[in-house]
Amino acid sequence: MASNPKTQANDEFAKLSWRERISFGAGDLAQNLIFGTVGSMLLFYLTTVFGISAAAGATIFLIVRWCNVFWDPWVGAFIDKRNPKLGKYRPYLLYWGIPLTVLCALLFLPIPAIRGNVIYAFISYLATALIYSLVNIPYGSLNASLTRDNDEVSTLTTVRMTEANIGNLLVYTFLPLFVQLASPDKVSKDIGFFGIHMNLGDYTSPHAGGAYFLVMSIYMVIGFILLMCTFFGIKERVLPTKEETSSVKYSDLFAEIKRNKPLQVLGMFFLIGFTFMFFGNTVWPFYMQYNIGHSEWISSINLIGSIPGIFLVFLWPIIRKKIGKKQFFYIFLILFMIGTLILYVWQMPSFKNSVALGYIGRFLQQWGITAATGYMWSLVPEVVSYGEYQSKKRVAGIINAIMGLFFKIGLALGGIIPGYINAFTHFDGTKATQSATALNGITWSMVWLPIILAIVAMFIMSRYPLSDDDVDKINAEITNRKKEGEL
Repeated sequence: MASNPKTQANDEFAKLSWRERISFGAGDLAQNLIFGTVGSMLLFYLTTVFGISAAAGATIFLIVRWCNVFWDPWVGAFIDKRNPKLGKYRPYLLYWGIPLTVLCALLFLPIPAIRGNVIYAFISYLATALIYSLVNIPYGSLNASLTRDNDEVSTLTTVRMTEANIGNLLVYTFLPLFVQLASPDKVSKDIGFFGIHMNLGDYTSPHAGGAYFLVMSIYMVIGFILLMCTFFGIKERVLPTKEETSSVKYSDLFAEIKRNKPLQVLGMFFLIGFTFMFFGNTVWPFYMQYNIGHSEWISSINLIGSIPGIFLVFLWPIIRKKIGKKQFFYIFLILFMIGTLILYVWQMPSFKNSVALGYIGRFLQQWGITAATGYMWSLVPEVVSYGEYQSKKRVAGIINAIMGLFFKIGLALGGIIPGYINAFTHFDGTKATQSATALNGITWSMVWLPIILAIVAMFIMSRYPLSDDDVDKINAEITNRKKEGEL
């Protein structure tokens, strides 16, 4: 079979062009627009607009994520064992991008006949999550296929996370605003930004389903276009040989987990880090609606919170080079905890009308969390290389499936646990105000549990065994093996 120029391996230590860096990062932006909308708004939508209970919503998240536990490793091995004509990993963005975008929109289908139907909510979310794996795992594998150069990987991570955080801006800042603008029962409100007033509707109303569907559909179309930018704009260079590909077995998943200590540590960090990240993403609309009582401020405060993830990302490689990778994570996790504590103070009666306190707390919280959970993606290629060094197999798909699985479990726990806490504390989405017990439950999900998990994450990162010098030596040794015909 003739080799496709897009998939020919050449300089494995290549310096990437800005076009390629931006094209790759467009995939992160796309996935935030497509699936980030689900992580940020689905539980809120299901328990208010769609009309199912908090316990039912949390249970749906729980079952779907358990399905991913078995599905994702199979997807990773499936990808590693195959070499499609259009590339090793790129084609999956094309093949599965359309069904993914359609299914995500259908999660918010505004048909009265299915409102409150738990079966529809479950099946539509399960189908979306399974298809998402067929896009997300190959995309994650691309990160390790573009170059082995450690500094270049660091720059690539900076670019991709800048674009990912632009996606976060569009999801966590503008999505709630657009939905409120399209929702019924509009009232002029001060959005907490230079005295600007807007006519905002009630996005908790059962009649707001059409608003969600309209906004989500637009986001899906843009997301698919961005996936195609990635598909056409990058070149795969660091790829397994035919011998490596043919020797891949599904059991390599378990072997890799067992022998790859950096994978074990980073996987646990992914799980914990994304759990408390999605705690905040899931609970934030509840916290603003009920604990603070100013849902009209959510977009303007999120706008301020998005600044570090877009405009301060360029500092990541500089800070890491000066203080080291472990200290990088320690500093930003502490910053996250400080911002979270400020948001806790903000809900007190004498402070909750101070929008400035919300700005400060959200800015520091988001600066910490976007840096810690964003920069850890730069460690995945070195974990792939370590596995290749140990086993003489480059199983990027399997490793990214494992990392993606930890990510998705974290995403799920970030929705499941707050959902069950809401159920336990008798949160009632049909009421405009909540009991003191329900408000306290939201506070635990928004403040105390994330802080506890951030401390756990710091301990986990302290066990990470690879230094930058170790990674350089590993990549050099792998290259020498290839030249000598050992791989």
